[in-house]
Amino acid sequence: MKKLAIMMALVLASTCGYAQKKAVNSAKNKASNTESPDFAGAREDIKAALENEETKNLANTWYVAGLIGYKENEYAMIQAQFGNPKDDEKVGKAVVESYDYWIKADQIAMTPTLDKKGREVVDTKTRKAIADKMLEYYRTQELVKYGIYLNDKRDFATAYEVFMRHLNIPNLDMMQDAKYQKEMPKDSIYQQYMYYAGIFAAQAENHDNAIAIFEQMKDGEYEPVTVTQLLYQEYQAKKDTANFVRVLQDATVKFPSEPWFLQNLINHYIYSGQEQKAIEYLDQAIAREPNVAQYHHIKGNLDENAKNYDAALADFDAALALDPTLADAHAGKGRVYYNQAVKMNEDAAYITDQKAYNAALKEMNEMFRKALPHFEKAHELDPKNRDFIMILRGLYYRFQMDDKYTAISEELNNL
Repeated sequence: MKKLAIMMALVLASTCGYAQKKAVNSAKNKASNTESPDFAGAREDIKAALENEETKNLANTWYVAGLIGYKENEYAMIQAQFGNPKDDEKVGKAVVESYDYWIKADQIAMTPTLDKKGREVVDTKTRKAIADKMLEYYRTQELVKYGIYLNDKRDFATAYEVFMRHLNIPNLDMMQDAKYQKEMPKDSIYQQYMYYAGIFAAQAENHDNAIAIFEQMKDGEYEPVTVTQLLYQEYQAKKDTANFVRVLQDATVKFPSEPWFLQNLINHYIYSGQEQKAIEYLDQAIAREPNVAQYHHIKGNLDENAKNYDAALADFDAALALDPTLADAHAGKGRVYYNQAVKMNEDAAYITDQKAYNAALKEMNEMFRKALPHFEKAHELDPKNRDFIMILRGLYYRFQMDDKYTAISEELNNL
């Protein structure tokens, strides 16, 4: 009786395994029906096969599971050609589903098994079938399309994951054959998609992954300045001072004509109480690149902050000698005079002698008047700068320059 029970169990197990293999074929047929595919039914059929002991370790089971999403995307594209609406969310998920299933299918296919003669073999047929479809996904950029859709929906975390699947296709073991690699050059378009993936990761506050991408890209040819700026910002978001200082220091050497990096480095030193280090670093930069106007402009700001006004004016003049169109340097000169005038106005309030008071006001107004032409020039070069307009408006009012006051007020209202 016990023997009979064991035999019955074996028969049932065999029957169940056979049934699941039939389910795999059924799923394939339902998904591949070109006229009326049943993707929901196909997924229902494959679900049990993915869990059954006899079929869950077969590469074909996972291959067919991936084929369902592939066919669903294919069917949606055909229908779209006839003017039928395409569900980007549904189709995008189908593509991701197929990609993930095929990764698993390839792992199983390439795991050695023993044939009837005891030799180790792998399933290269399934691998090739998957690789061909992965190449198709890469060419048609199905994952990129879905990633952009997710970005538009502000699902940045998933957009990053989807873009990384696309970017990983050329790196898959199954794609290392020369005929595939030829079709997938890591060109400027590939670099552009890496850049987007990094931005998606940053927007999702996935700082570690964003950093990994930007570190990889910073020495490349695609938007190296912007990539390095983003890398600095990601380290800053993590409060990783050592690394963001390293990035800024390297960038001041690599991009000497981009003052953004030096400005942020100097700001860091200033805000951390290391002003002398900021000046020393800037002096080194000027010695290395004396013809970079922005360096002299920044030095002017530092000298101004230290109330070294004559030095600041000389710095701004040096900047303007190199770049007469540098609006901030013109404004810098104006600011040196303007701020001194403001201080003189404050000090005058404590003068009790009327004659001395009047003399102080006259000297103050002369200092304000010195500032005026420099702010006018800065405004001419950068007419949308609100700070320049506000200061000019105040100066025109002070000197009762009514026509100019009215004109600049109108400009302010129109901003």
